[in-house]
Amino acid sequence: MSDKNIVPISIPGIHQAFWPYFVENTKGEKIKVLDCGAGHGAFTKKLFEAGYDVSACDLFPEIFYYDKVDCKKANVTEHLPFEDKSFDAIVAMEIMEHIQDHEVFFEESNRILQKGGSVYISTPNVLSLKSRIRYLFTGFFYSFKPLEITNYDGLQHVASLTLDQYDYLAVKRGFKRATYSFDKRQTTSLLLLILYPVLWIMTKIKKTGSFHNQFDLLTGRIIFMKYEKISEMTQK
Repeated sequence: MSDKNIVPISIPGIHQAFWPYFVENTKGEKIKVLDCGAGHGAFTKKLFEAGYDVSACDLFPEIFYYDKVDCKKANVTEHLPFEDKSFDAIVAMEIMEHIQDHEVFFEESNRILQKGGSVYISTPNVLSLKSRIRYLFTGFFYSFKPLEITNYDGLQHVASLTLDQYDYLAVKRGFKRATYSFDKRQTTSLLLLILYPVLWIMTKIKKTGSFHNQFDLLTGRIIFMKYEKISEMTQK
């Protein structure tokens, strides 16, 4: 298959932004990486050519076009077809919004990661001001739209979790809380910072704290999260 067919299946620019984030966090070490939800194989190709020991899996392995790496069929909300403690890192780029059973994902990630290994996730930041305003007027967060109720192909955006919800699920499955970054800041969200005094007042009235109103969460477009495994699973 020609390399021209190996293109990212994501919002434009995410792969380019996620690459330096991943390399910086792995300190450039050529570790064992699983590209989970690999799509056409664009990020797998980048990892392989950079010298990483990379494996791939996807719900639709027939659309994986990079012939230097085998892509196994896998549903990330079920048992993954890999041995315990097989990897140092898992990349899950733009798949978390497509699944519902995130607990199984973190449980399986814990199982196949070495202790000290990490899951690297990218997903739309539903806490941005642009996203909140969009939800206020349409009922849908940024990057989400009405669902086709009888379409179960796994391609729709069905889960709009916040950072603390991801943290809750990950910590329960033996990971640290996330360190995080973003692909870029949204111009619309930056302009909407004029509303910050209202947010501050509401958090005081409702006593909800300021976690969701951090500057980065208010202005970032796509959130990048790193979850480090610190223990074997203790809860099921």
